[in-house]
Amino acid sequence: MKFKNLREFIVFLEDKRELRRISTTVSRDLEITELADRMVKSGGPALLFENVEGSAVPVVIGLFGTHQRVAWALGVDNVETITDRVRKLLGIAQGPPPGLMGKLRTAGDLIGLARSQPKIVGSGPCQEVVLEGEDVDLDLLPSLKCWPEDGGRFITLPLVISRDPDTGTRNVGTYRMQVYDKRTTGMHWQTHKVGAHHLRAGQSAGLDRMEVAAAIGGDPTTIWAGSMPLPPGIDEFAVAGVIREEAVELVRCKTVDLEVPVQAEFVLEGYVVPGETRAEGPFGDHTGYYSPAEEYPVFHVTALTHRRDPIYPTTVVGRPPSEDFFMGKASERIMLPALQTAVPEVVDMNMPAEGIFTNYVLVSIRKEYPGHARKVMYALWGIGQMMLVKGIVVFDGHVDVQDLSEVAWRVGANVDPSRDLVIVEGAIDDLDHASTTSKFGSKIGIDATAKSRSEGMDRDWPPEIVMSEEIKNLVDGRWKEYGL
Repeated sequence: MKFKNLREFIVFLEDKRELRRISTTVSRDLEITELADRMVKSGGPALLFENVEGSAVPVVIGLFGTHQRVAWALGVDNVETITDRVRKLLGIAQGPPPGLMGKLRTAGDLIGLARSQPKIVGSGPCQEVVLEGEDVDLDLLPSLKCWPEDGGRFITLPLVISRDPDTGTRNVGTYRMQVYDKRTTGMHWQTHKVGAHHLRAGQSAGLDRMEVAAAIGGDPTTIWAGSMPLPPGIDEFAVAGVIREEAVELVRCKTVDLEVPVQAEFVLEGYVVPGETRAEGPFGDHTGYYSPAEEYPVFHVTALTHRRDPIYPTTVVGRPPSEDFFMGKASERIMLPALQTAVPEVVDMNMPAEGIFTNYVLVSIRKEYPGHARKVMYALWGIGQMMLVKGIVVFDGHVDVQDLSEVAWRVGANVDPSRDLVIVEGAIDDLDHASTTSKFGSKIGIDATAKSRSEGMDRDWPPEIVMSEEIKNLVDGRWKEYGL
């Protein structure tokens, strides 16, 4: 299944009874949040609000609010299908394929990759209406005030597009934007994000301004792709094309030298000035706590383009699980093969909702030698955004790290604190309120693997309690006799 734009996905979800239209008039200040949060936490449908106070634009929320809806958004019934596809593509780089058929398959894969690269077109729906200069009015967007102590209304599901001033490579990220007035917003570029790196590079290069665009809407895969924790230099639009197996069509902006998805509902074009900041926040964040008001760059809007009949997609974050958890879980599964190419002993990983994605990683490994678990901890902390993970727990390869009951049992049974805990210091997420110093703090590694005498044990590790296969088969065969 492929979706050309947001509208096709909405129709699909309606047919699946996974989206509900609400015609009752609702407020975009808090009321939509409460309804959406109840739906996500109960596994309910996405919501399309047709009558929003103070706006003629419908609001859709919760598009990615279940594992199943995320899979459908990515064009599959199960995200593991894409994981397998990524594993196959990564296998191309591991050496030449054997035989003629292998070569043909590789050629086909490479052709498919080439066809998935972004495609520039001359015009499209996202520019059916063009407002520039004094005509720009961000009040056209039904942006939400999500939580009672939020500092204002926020755009929460944009694709923010910038270029590296040094290399020209594009970055697409989902960064929240507080609406200050009709033509300015905040730009929540956290310290460790690629957008923030672009701004620092621009400042070092002496730029007076750096052009930025923010697209709201598009096909669901592309909307989701902005949330992927990709390495710098990898184009999120290209990755979206690979996942949807069809190129993302882009159109050139009207007032800045950037390209945006042609199927977007709204596009904001403009610039940030290096060194110019303004207080942004507070904001009810994905940690379940408010992030405080802090200084962030200011985005000046030079043009606002949109469809003639736009729909405004948005999301709400808060105490997990929220919609961003389901989006992040898909990233975890799809990125696993790439992680395994860097750390091949990894069997599986789990970034649970309770760990708000950057706080805890549970990982199982094929342990081969003393200290192997610690090697994996340090390796993971050295990979991209994994540097922000506050706790890594390492298990033996046969442990199901997706089963939190088993995880808790293994930690309780296998860990000797004085031997198995590792405390290090390093970069911490901007949103971490527990660290003594902002952006820098401590991390913990926990070795929950079985230990051998070579690791300092002066006694043998006990065997696990497991019933024999003979008895299990016996009971299976006599099950009906028991009358259970």
